[in-house]
Amino acid sequence: MKSLPVFFLSLCALLFAGCSEREAKRADLVFINGAEIGSIDPSQSTTQKESRVINSLFEGLMRFSSAGRAEPGCALEPEISADGRTYTFTIRDNARWSDGSPVTAEDFVRSWRRVLLPATASEYASIMHCIAGAEAFNTGKDEDFGKVGVKAVSERVLVITLTNPIPYFRDLLAFMTFCPVHTSTLEKLPEAEKDSYWKPGNLVGNGPYLLKEWRLNDRIRLEKNAAYWDAANVKLRTVDILPIENPNTAVNLFLTGAADLMVDKELIPTSIADHISRKPYFHRKPFLSTWFIRFNTQRKPYGDPRVRKALTMVIDRRRITEVITRLGEEPAFAISPPGIGNGYVPPAGITLNVAEAQRLLAEAGYPEGRGFPVLDYLYPSKFPVENGIAVELQSMWKNALGLTVSLRRQEQKVYFESQKKMDYDLSRSTWVGDYNDPNTFLDLFTSTNGNNRTGWSTKAYDDLIAAAAGEPDQKKRYQMLNDAETTLIEKECVVAPVFYYLGVQFYHADKLGGVEPNLIDEHPLRCIYWK
Repeated sequence: MKSLPVFFLSLCALLFAGCSEREAKRADLVFINGAEIGSIDPSQSTTQKESRVINSLFEGLMRFSSAGRAEPGCALEPEISADGRTYTFTIRDNARWSDGSPVTAEDFVRSWRRVLLPATASEYASIMHCIAGAEAFNTGKDEDFGKVGVKAVSERVLVITLTNPIPYFRDLLAFMTFCPVHTSTLEKLPEAEKDSYWKPGNLVGNGPYLLKEWRLNDRIRLEKNAAYWDAANVKLRTVDILPIENPNTAVNLFLTGAADLMVDKELIPTSIADHISRKPYFHRKPFLSTWFIRFNTQRKPYGDPRVRKALTMVIDRRRITEVITRLGEEPAFAISPPGIGNGYVPPAGITLNVAEAQRLLAEAGYPEGRGFPVLDYLYPSKFPVENGIAVELQSMWKNALGLTVSLRRQEQKVYFESQKKMDYDLSRSTWVGDYNDPNTFLDLFTSTNGNNRTGWSTKAYDDLIAAAAGEPDQKKRYQMLNDAETTLIEKECVVAPVFYYLGVQFYHADKLGGVEPNLIDEHPLRCIYWK
């Protein structure tokens, strides 16, 4: 293909016309972020798209560099005890909230308490369970927050005590859930008015940017925070974040110069994937993210591991990556991506075996699919590639097992709500590693993790993940995690991994700097600059 399809070029006039108002007030950087985000509250957010905004408005003790590595944020490097369980952080003396008040150790104590309160119902609260006493408080077993290992020993000194040494704890602290919020402002608001805290003009943050404007389904305008401790190194004065979920629109905005940067891995029209992936502005690199299928183990017949295995065994992953996604993704047989951690080797997983799948389904009571209920497959409607994958899966399950499959497309927010409520049989899912360790994928399916969403819960698995967390020997720890993953994807087959994502960025490297492909696909806006 030597030129772009005609329908792309025909949209240019319309796109320029639609962007006229935006262009008149053009920000220093226009960034395409995918679908509209749901929340900028660190206690309520769960998606990578939300984290890009949250980590621009707030900053934790640690922050991510452009290379995706944890580095000191609004605190200095911690002092770590000899046993690796106690971290002492000193807040920078020039760390300030956007209203000019100092960031204090107590801000973190109160913010983390808010995340862990059962009433907050934070789906990511379990990420803090490595802190001593946090799980008991979060699950309501102990209502005394004083027993949680987070103490403000002075205005600027915070001491954190862990249940066990965590080799990736510094990385955890850079994650959005650990960001502080200005609780002294939030807590003064009446319950009915608390939502107003998150609006432009009201939000008090401590990150590199302020929330200047948020027009739903149009843009989020960020403006440089002069009170930020590292403001001198923030080069972009304003950033517009666009909630574009249509791949054709997104690519055209970039190609016509109406947008400068796009990092959403799903915003590529499959019809031109081969062509566009050869362009100099197209950048890709493997990162820690897996596309997989969740089974609702609380619904019959999906509570039977034989049924789950049969459905998994007929998935032709290579066909999906070569015919549908077409960006060079690797088929996935384990939930943990290749290269994760320092030497971790995931189990082999369940491979394509139609004959064995048919035997298992018959053994479960459904020979040639007879008597099997209509299978409800849930997926988001925002990306055409998802529809292509859904149709392929429908065909595979029909042809190999004789099943009737109903494809249920839902708008992004509705889809997430359906998955959360367990309103599905099988559901398309993705997970991006929050840090470079297999635990970020395996802890997801413990009983108390709010992001589990499979209905599957076993004490043996929970105990194995907990034992691995307390194992100081890395080789033994990795073996425990491998045993847990084997249970998850082979013995119980709670999820069916399908392919590993590639991190994709659209930008002109000769003009735009500070965007570095990395394993956790982090691209902090504060690091980006024009050359």
